[in-house]
Order: sequence, then structure tokens, then C-alpha cells
Amino acid sequence: MNIETVNLNDRSYPIFIGKGASQEPESLINRIKGSDVAIVSDEVVAPLYLNQLLKGLPDKNIITYVLPEGEQEKKLKTVHKIIDHLLENGFGRDATLISLGGGVVCDITGFVASVFMRGVNVIQIPTTLLAQVDASVGGKTGVNHSLGKNLIGSFYQPSAVICDTTFLSSLNPKEMSDGLAEIIKYGLIYDRDFFVWLQSNVANILEQDRASLGHAVQRSCQIKAEIVAQDEKEQSIRAILNFGHTFGHAIENQTGYDQWSHGQAIAAGMVLASKLSAKMSLISKDDVGVVKEILSKAGLPVEPPKINVNDFTDAMKADKKVKDRVIQLVLLKEIGNAFLTADYLEQDLEDILRGVM
Repeated sequence: MNIETVNLNDRSYPIFIGKGASQEPESLINRIKGSDVAIVSDEVVAPLYLNQLLKGLPDKNIITYVLPEGEQEKKLKTVHKIIDHLLENGFGRDATLISLGGGVVCDITGFVASVFMRGVNVIQIPTTLLAQVDASVGGKTGVNHSLGKNLIGSFYQPSAVICDTTFLSSLNPKEMSDGLAEIIKYGLIYDRDFFVWLQSNVANILEQDRASLGHAVQRSCQIKAEIVAQDEKEQSIRAILNFGHTFGHAIENQTGYDQWSHGQAIAAGMVLASKLSAKMSLISKDDVGVVKEILSKAGLPVEPPKINVNDFTDAMKADKKVKDRVIQLVLLKEIGNAFLTADYLEQDLEDILRGVM
């Protein structure tokens, strides 16, 4: 088991990574505060892994809340239902919440922990590749609003993140591809050497080669931990983690959150951001080709769905990175180096959305 650390002074916490990490006392039992434990999962993950987790929690008063699967559950109504369940069972400020699931479960559980009794202990146990390298690390929590994704939320750090790679064996190829979208993002925005390594190892990761998959998860968590430690609440460098996300969230919004997965939307969004970067002569068209090639190898789309440009830009304007009513975008200076900017021509953005390079 490998351990990475998110360094945030007195709120620092470990990320435990490895096969069987969720069964290690150091990673789980020692991070629980109090005797009341609530595990939040969903209808897909709970039948697979909930009993296994329960066996590792003796002498605790445990309740569970199992959500229907899907992005449609990521709403305030679900938050209220979970809080009702906690209160009905007499839970108070000494409770610990544990997420057991993908990104939706991680985001909802983290948000509930941040607002219940003004904040209780939370441990994130992500069970998808996407959640292990993204949603579980960094303390971003939240739910969606009809006008946009993750518009209601908080920054609230867990006491531990447990990335048990055993859970990944139950993922289908599409779910593996979704996780690869975020992994590829880390190479594009921060670490060119990692990106080059990924170019040769995408197939190995999809096939769940243990060494390749372990390195991909660990390096992704390292990168996110390094960035979050510098900028916990996204006032500067942390914004680059949103590369492709302003476009991607608009794709999800415009397709009703049920036609495109998060990873698929982010992949197409990263291509759009790369195309705009090339149109501004920041990177070359060949670089755009390299981005498209690795995403295609990962089984991800490289073109957005058919969109109405005006509706799409309206959806982008609901993004949290809008400042003074101007959409801020994360673009590439080069592969391995990203930045946040509002210094682009609206006509260039519209051209990219219309497919004009």
C-alpha cells in the first residue's frame, strides 16, 4: 500500500492507494471518530462491496443509506433525505460518514458531512477509477442545480481517502475509459513526462495491468495533492484542474446528464479547449492531433455532440469560473502546462464550437 499526503497544515490527510487498502486498519479504523458511522453507497456498489466493508468495522453503530445509481441523484433533495436518516438515528457531531461509490456518492457524502451539524468527519472510499483520481481527493463537494453542474457545494476535506484498486476489477471498459479522461488531463495540464508515459500505457491501463494501473492512480493523486496543497479553494493554480470541464459540464447540461458520461464529456471538452489553444497559436494543430489520438486510444469521444452554439455558451456562462460575467477557460501553453484566462476572442470560441478551426 502506498500513501500520498494532501498537505494542508492541521487538516492534512493521507491517500491510501493499493490492492486491499480498504481492509487495512491504518487506513480505515484509525480514521473513524466516534462510534456512530453512516455509510453512503448506491444500488450498484452496495451489493458488491458493502458487506466486505462492514466486516472491517466491528464495535461500531453503523447505519447505511443506499442511493439509486446516477447523476440524477446529485441534488439537494437527496442531501435532505440522507440528513433525515442521520437525525432519525440520533447521529450528532461525533459521527463519521463514509462514502462507498463513484463520484456522485463521493460528492454527495462530502457535502452532507460539510453541512450536517456544521461539519462532521468524512472518509472517502471511491470505487471507480474516475473517483479515485478525481472526486475523492481535494475536498470539493456538492450537488447539481438545473442550471449547471456542482453549483451548490463546499470545500470540505476528508480525514482520509482510500483508493482500493481491488474495486476497479468490477468496472466495465466504458467506466475505465471515463477514469482515463481525468488521468490524461493530469498529464496535459501538469506533467508532460506522465503524458508521454500514458501514450504508451493507455492499453495496459484499460486492460487493468496492475503495475500500470497502480502508477496511473498514484501519479494522478500525487499531482492533485500537490496542486490542492498550493491552492485549496481554487483562487489560483487549482483552476487548471478544470481543463476541459467548462466545455464538458456544458455538454452534460445540454444532453440532460444522462446521454454522456462525465468522462466522455470532459474528453470532448479537452479537445475543444485544445482547439481554442491552437487557434490562439498557443499550441500547434499537431498538438491537438496528439490530444485526440490519446483520447481515441482510451475509447473516448473527440468531438462534442451536435450543439446549438447560443444554448451551449449560455450553459458555459453558468460555470463557477465565470468572473465579471466573462467565461474563464483553462487553455494549454504546451502539453504539460495549462493556465486560466479570459483573454480570448469570443469569435474564436464561437468558431471552435461551430467546428471552424
